[in-house]
Amino acid sequence: MATIAIGDVQGCYDQLMRLLERAGFDDRRDVLWFVGDLVNRGPQSLETLRFVKGLGPRAVTLLGNHDLNLLAVAEGVRKPHRGDTNDGILSAPDRDELLSWLRHRSMMHAGNGYAMVHAGLLPQWSIDQALALAREVEAVLRAPDYREFLKRMYGNEPLRWRDGLSGFDRLRIIVNAMTRMRLAAADGTLELDYKLGLATAPAGYFPWYDVPGRTSRGTPIVFGHWAALGLVLREDSGCPDS
Repeated sequence: MATIAIGDVQGCYDQLMRLLERAGFDDRRDVLWFVGDLVNRGPQSLETLRFVKGLGPRAVTLLGNHDLNLLAVAEGVRKPHRGDTNDGILSAPDRDELLSWLRHRSMMHAGNGYAMVHAGLLPQWSIDQALALAREVEAVLRAPDYREFLKRMYGNEPLRWRDGLSGFDRLRIIVNAMTRMRLAAADGTLELDYKLGLATAPAGYFPWYDVPGRTSRGTPIVFGHWAALGLVLREDSGCPDS
């Protein structure tokens, strides 16, 4: 059995099929780890979502920022971006089934000696703590009043983690770190606007995986989100070319 990690698909179904063929994926025995952002930007978000859902236990799928955006738009709590390509999902006859399945995906996964998250982990978090925090967000997304969370999910504050955070502030920074973060300062302060490569990163900030003293360093972490990095293969972290 092989485990294959795949970066942000973003609605590129045809390319995903070619990638799986090249990798020799066998859906009877192999497992795919998707780092999130199955949808949006590409032209075949509906086909992608149906395919991954149809894999059942052969796919471990995380929520990314584009997936959360789709859920918020579908519930009418956020307007679509001009470049969104989710109309096919929103008008599909199986729309509700697909969106419910997506809403029940995980924020983080760990297994086989690795962890996986869409964007990154704050330096203060151990793997066990981060998994517990991910479960907090997942529980709210799966609760009957999940729409209220989607309304309150957006925003950049707070920019620093404190164990005593509560309510939507606590949930928001978990979501921002796990689905939006690229850079953080030594004290864990988030930088949520930067999208380019490492060469022009603002002074005082590190790639989240290089923040000095990162507590989760002992476990290799698979992540996506940061397309400008390209393919990253390190002992402590890896980014499939997303």
